[in-house]
Amino acid sequence: MAAAADRTIPDVLGPGLTVLFVGINPGLWSAATGWHFARPGNRFWPALHRGGFTPRQLHPSEQDTLPGYGLGITNMVARASARADELTPAELVAGARTLTDKVARYRPAWVAVVGVTAYRIGFARPKAGFGPQPEPLAGARLWVLPNPSGLNAHFTPRTLGAAFGELRAAVTGQPPPAAAG
Repeated sequence: MAAAADRTIPDVLGPGLTVLFVGINPGLWSAATGWHFARPGNRFWPALHRGGFTPRQLHPSEQDTLPGYGLGITNMVARASARADELTPAELVAGARTLTDKVARYRPAWVAVVGVTAYRIGFARPKAGFGPQPEPLAGARLWVLPNPSGLNAHFTPRTLGAAFGELRAAVTGQPPPAAAG
């Protein structure tokens, strides 16, 4: 795993996406496999399914099927690290600029940043909370979700799924899916 430090992994994106999910940065497990949110214990894939974005829980190795659901994944900071708190504020600010350019280029309808602290630092929004943000990002509607890392014990798989479901409801105009156990 240590050899994966500072590696990057390709984005899963293209034109016409409904939601572009933005991780903080790849973990070492993701960098080693080339799959976003790949570490066992990361709750992104279960939350994506519980939130109603996919008909079943996908494995990280199936990430290339996401555009078929209108979804994509990128990161605020491209380089891998063992923990997101290893990133500097300057890296997050530079990553926010790169993300803004990417959103302007690919034009997703929504951008969902999964990590409020990274969003606050990168976009200089120290009081930002979870949920919809008042300002768009390069024309896309902007939403902040909790970080699905297993290190974020404040959110359970159920509450993460509910948070993703709130975004799904805003995207579709439909009520959130019933909470799954």
